[in-house]
Amino acid sequence: MMKYVIINGSPRKKNTWNIINQARKNLNGEFEEIHLASRKIPMCRGCYNCILEGEDKCPHFEYINPIVEKIKEADGFIISSPVYALNVTAILKNFIDHTAYIYHRPEFFDKKALVVVSTAGAGQKKVAKYLNETLRHWGFNKVYNIAIACGGKDHLETEGIDKISKKFGSDVESGKLHSPKFGDVLFYNVWRAMAVTDDPIPADARFWQETGLVNHDFSPAVKLNPLKKIFAKLMYFVFKKVL
Repeated sequence: MMKYVIINGSPRKKNTWNIINQARKNLNGEFEEIHLASRKIPMCRGCYNCILEGEDKCPHFEYINPIVEKIKEADGFIISSPVYALNVTAILKNFIDHTAYIYHRPEFFDKKALVVVSTAGAGQKKVAKYLNETLRHWGFNKVYNIAIACGGKDHLETEGIDKISKKFGSDVESGKLHSPKFGDVLFYNVWRAMAVTDDPIPADARFWQETGLVNHDFSPAVKLNPLKKIFAKLMYFVFKKVL
């Protein structure tokens, strides 16, 4: 049975909550829902400890690490937010700020994710794109988007939700890993090259060496076609020279 972890970035039980509940009807598995509003995570201080020294040096590690570990244990991941002032909610942005180190040290290469965004007016596609890009930087193999404008509607239109959530669920259950986008290969090799410079960020260097990812064009769990292999090697060569 598949295991899904949901991060709910909405501070209230309205449209985003309803979309998640509809999507869950199309997924077979167990669910654990994390409501950030109830976690009361302190604001990120911008101290850079997580990036420079390691995530365990974050002053709020005890708040963040249990959530990250839940994502690691899950087969599928759902992250959601309503649009607040053309962006994600403050509580979700605060969580993402706390996980900035994952941009440097990606690790979710064998996982799929579903982004859920709702709005009363506009901005849903922009916010969904931001969350999609964030998860891809984290290493996620495939990210699906549900982005809905709910303003002025007296009921939830479920056809689009059902279609995308079924695709997401089928993909999770298949275990198939998709070829990454060129942009994902590019950023992987940026961080890979940064880890072997003459003066690397200590935590980054440890991660890339200890995981063995420094020795691969991309995560070995994911196959690259010949063109992307050449592209990866070229990017790594270039960035080692310029960084």
